[in-house]
Amino acid sequence: MAEWFAQRPYGVRFDWGLAGAAALTSPGSCLVIIDVLSFTTSVTVAVEAGTLVFPYAWRDETAAGFARQHQARLAAGRRTASAESPWSLSPAALRRAPFTAKLVLPSPNGSAISAAAAVSGATVLAACLRNINAVGRWLAEHDFGTPRQPVTVIGAGERWPGGELRPALEDLLGAGAVIAAMNEHGKVLSPEAGAARACFDGTADLASAVTNSASGRELTEGGFADDVAIAVEINSCRVVPILADHAFAAAR
Repeated sequence: MAEWFAQRPYGVRFDWGLAGAAALTSPGSCLVIIDVLSFTTSVTVAVEAGTLVFPYAWRDETAAGFARQHQARLAAGRRTASAESPWSLSPAALRRAPFTAKLVLPSPNGSAISAAAAVSGATVLAACLRNINAVGRWLAEHDFGTPRQPVTVIGAGERWPGGELRPALEDLLGAGAVIAAMNEHGKVLSPEAGAARACFDGTADLASAVTNSASGRELTEGGFADDVAIAVEINSCRVVPILADHAFAAAR
């Protein structure tokens, strides 16, 4: 791929969705996936509790087989969680659910990107508004964010009814927050990454913006206001989930 589309030679880069992640990921680089509402927020909640989280693109028969293979629980849909299967993409549901050592957590956005990146040779992290500073510090400590070891921050986005990517405000702001944390450590941003940071810097009330965004209102009006409230627990989490052996666990 031409270096301008890959945002070379900048150390910190930004793009959207599965295609953006595939285009900008390379062995030795780091991919930071942002899916604030709700995959990466759910990952931080589960990993804080000690659960290994296996990303998977879709909740179907293949996901069920994958869960059996790894002796893991398969998360239900947000609206189909039950007493028998209380784990779902809802961060609030994960907090309430009994502990499980392993969880397969499907979603067509952040989880699908994570699953695809698992075989890319890149280091893959899950980030959200809850662990901005922790992720920025970890990346700096491991010397990511240079042309030799670049960081690509990916906004997972949402989906329009026809399946097309819908860039989502909450993921733009989450990406900008992580990029700002990297920039504070002296890393050089691509123009795309700089624009994402500018959106974050220009947002006076981050929690209000996410809560009142299209995605935030959709969840709130659908009965999942607690999920939005957890997503805007800004910098409440010190865990950095890293993908290894196809599962997210806490980075050391």
